[in-house]
Amino acid sequence: MRKHAPQEPAIDLSPSPGDEVKTTTCYMCACRCGIKVWLSDGRIRYIQGNPDHPVNQGVLCAKGSAGIMQHYSPARLDKPLLRVGERGKGEFREIEWDEALRIAADWLAPIRERNPDELAFFTGRDQSQALTGWWAQQFGTVNYAAHGGFCSVNMAAGGLYTLGGSFWEFGEPDWEHSRYLMLWGVAEDHDSNPIKLGLGRLKASGAKIVAVNPVRSGYGAIADEWIGIRPGTDGLFAFALIHELLKADRIDLDYLVRYTNAHWLVIRNPSGADDGLFARDGEGRALCWARGLPDGASEGRAHPADAIDIAPAVVGEYSLADGRRAMPVFHLVAERYLDPQYAPDAVSERCGIPAETIRRIARELAEAAFDHAITLPIAWTDAYGRQHTEMTGRPVSMHAMRGISAHSNGFHTCRALHLLQLLLGAVDTPGSFRYQPPFPKPIPPPNRPGKTRQPNGALDAAPLGFVHSPEDLVVDANGQPRRIDHAFSWAYPLSAHGMMHTVIRNAWAGDPYKIDTLMMFMANMSWNSAMNTGETIGWLTDRGEDGEYRIPRIIYADAYASEMTAYADLVLPDTTYLERFDAISLLDRPISDADSASDAIRHPVVDAAQQREGRDVRGFQSVLLELGARLGLPGMVHDDGSPRYRDYADYIVRHERAPGVGLLAGWRGEHGELEAKGPPNPQQLQRYIDNGGFWRSHVPESARYYKMANRGYLDWAQKMGFIGHADPIVLQLYSETIQKFRLAAQGHGAQQPPPQHRERVATYFDPLPIWYEPFEGAQVDQVDTKFPLSAVTQRPMFMYHAWGSQNAWLRQIVARNYLYLHPDTGARHGIADADWIIMESHHGRITVQARFAANVQADTVWTWNAIGKRRGAWRLDKDAPESRKGFLMNHLISDITPKGDYANADPVTGQAAWFDLRVSIRKADAEQNARGESEPQFAPLAFAEAEPGPLRYGAEFRARRAGVNHEQD
Repeated sequence: MRKHAPQEPAIDLSPSPGDEVKTTTCYMCACRCGIKVWLSDGRIRYIQGNPDHPVNQGVLCAKGSAGIMQHYSPARLDKPLLRVGERGKGEFREIEWDEALRIAADWLAPIRERNPDELAFFTGRDQSQALTGWWAQQFGTVNYAAHGGFCSVNMAAGGLYTLGGSFWEFGEPDWEHSRYLMLWGVAEDHDSNPIKLGLGRLKASGAKIVAVNPVRSGYGAIADEWIGIRPGTDGLFAFALIHELLKADRIDLDYLVRYTNAHWLVIRNPSGADDGLFARDGEGRALCWARGLPDGASEGRAHPADAIDIAPAVVGEYSLADGRRAMPVFHLVAERYLDPQYAPDAVSERCGIPAETIRRIARELAEAAFDHAITLPIAWTDAYGRQHTEMTGRPVSMHAMRGISAHSNGFHTCRALHLLQLLLGAVDTPGSFRYQPPFPKPIPPPNRPGKTRQPNGALDAAPLGFVHSPEDLVVDANGQPRRIDHAFSWAYPLSAHGMMHTVIRNAWAGDPYKIDTLMMFMANMSWNSAMNTGETIGWLTDRGEDGEYRIPRIIYADAYASEMTAYADLVLPDTTYLERFDAISLLDRPISDADSASDAIRHPVVDAAQQREGRDVRGFQSVLLELGARLGLPGMVHDDGSPRYRDYADYIVRHERAPGVGLLAGWRGEHGELEAKGPPNPQQLQRYIDNGGFWRSHVPESARYYKMANRGYLDWAQKMGFIGHADPIVLQLYSETIQKFRLAAQGHGAQQPPPQHRERVATYFDPLPIWYEPFEGAQVDQVDTKFPLSAVTQRPMFMYHAWGSQNAWLRQIVARNYLYLHPDTGARHGIADADWIIMESHHGRITVQARFAANVQADTVWTWNAIGKRRGAWRLDKDAPESRKGFLMNHLISDITPKGDYANADPVTGQAAWFDLRVSIRKADAEQNARGESEPQFAPLAFAEAEPGPLRYGAEFRARRAGVNHEQD
């Protein structure tokens, strides 16, 4: 009998994820990766990374893949909402867009007429500040800011006032050539896919990675060495490393003299109006003391510091022609940091790092930088005309994030790290930290904050900017703040991102005046974005003696029913990121890498109106432009009063910030033949879509390093519109800008601080980086020693801000958080693993569940951020673990210092000091342990709950493949 061959099953080895694919930009974190969204019958089937995209090169994380469930979240808002109950109850009625826009315009028009500053417009993680800041400027209010004041302004300001660039998303390590990388305070939430790609390259090449962080997770877990530092002491650690490098004479003096102000002369005239300023000639050029001049003057003399072919002194005291005494900057640096107070043995205990470890790290940095210097055979010409046949680099790189920034000493800590880099010659050289275009910028950047209204009511400049001197502060004739958040005041002079964390208290208190309307976008300020959450809720709902709300009107825009939505009087429903246009602009938060300039768009891959029956949502950017047109704001209407822009997409294409400069740099000109600068191109957005959603322009090879002083780069950057002129950018070890504020506090100059701020400004406006104990710890310890532990939060790699923890797929990874503490810490406090405990600060008390983890410094406790939810928010189940067991540390964090004299913030920039929190812990009582629920608990919000049962997605796609008529689960 003949045997039949077995029948092979039909297997599709390359199944298509869908019937259509569109490329756009992810919005599940700040990475802004390129994604490919697969559709099946108009529904999202699958999201994958775009391998052609310069940011992520096809890599995509769990958050990005879970964007499907973000888009289909039950918490999505569907219609504009008007409050009908008490504020904070979550009771609304749905209205149509015409009514919503009419109400908003009716509220805002009288404000614009009588005093635009009565509108406070603050936005969260919106990634469209190029529009929102311009809109505020045209409205005429100084009261505008985004989330940066409670996120990263110390990082940005510390870098921009020192290097003309910064860590965070504006620079990167040289992933190809670095041999030694130090990560300072880096969690896994920002720029994660590029960092993961880069770390993989470093691991493959054998480079050493050192993670400095109180908590070892994510990147720290794969580091070769973890330095479990005590929170808030990073600057002290950096100074100890600097001390050792100076003592060993392991300093790149050639780099310092060529590219920094190390040799500039600083006037020494105690109590004089010029003390601490740079010595300058009659043309304003900084002077150095130069020997070996062409005229043979061997004794030396003051000479323009930017001259070439001179031998400037870097130490010593010299007499100028007018009799004043002056010293080079480097002399002041050496004088300060060689002080024994910065020796490893002196700082070891406070930092929690053994002195020998500090000395070893310093030796390793020096060895990598100087004993293993690398040379690239690339010819280049510097800004002074010198031609070089090669590029020499120090293969030591550093990267830092919120862990060093979110402290009341964070500005100077950031500057300390930059000083360390500069002394090693490790800024924008092969192997070191590298600028990403459009950086570096002049120091400080030229745009100052707007403060004067023009005849048409618009501000003379955008509300946010960079202060150059006391004259740029936004204060009244008596030196009092003009902004509701007190940014750019004598209390927080260099607050370049504003101070979102102070807005609600000040608006409630009418300090410095009462506002009429608070308008916010994507800012969960009644919950996880609030310091002092409980009182913030009270301020949002408090009424005055007249029975009216102290904050009269609140307009809030969001895509989801968050905790903050409940406190709005008018809710404007935003789209999800897959339903709208966005510009990831070089004018805003660039996505460039060190070798190229890039920008990108989002565009609707699905139609919002077809996603759910009755859904009628609009992108907030388009809503803002329509509101501007209804209000007749300059630049938003034609002469006849008709709207200038159809919607945000039209604005992206046709708006010009300056002639030829728009939000997008690619395919400009009538036919798309130009880049960076050129007239608008009607087909620009389509060109982006056809190219995968992004544009990229490579920096010329000879211009990719030494960008601050590379003639090729500076000319290219000027041509691209990144800088106004191609002058070299001298890196600032010593900041004359900061010294001007100290002089003002000492009684010099036309603009001086009010008496109550003089000592503060004189103390913290030091032109060289300093370290001081974070305010909360210092002030609490003065009166009470019962808060011995530091407490910090980190954002997990698998979630981002509050919106990630509503995501059904991401919730399967984590649906509640714990307080993590070292087992030794638990033993000291009589706490066992999984105990419910009381955690207390000088400000408040919460009940949480503890878990032991050895990946934390023993005097520190920590948790994941933003997991805890309020019942009723985000349309989670009433018994969702996020609300029953999850918690926020925010309840413990005061928005003001323990003394109550200033905001809980950095005194230079106003950055919120989230990570200064000091706490005590003890075991909860038997009843609390039995209850097994976090405290405090708030009354549930009245939003409708989601359907009961698991939230599944995709069953209908599987059923269709199997030929079964199956309704979606």
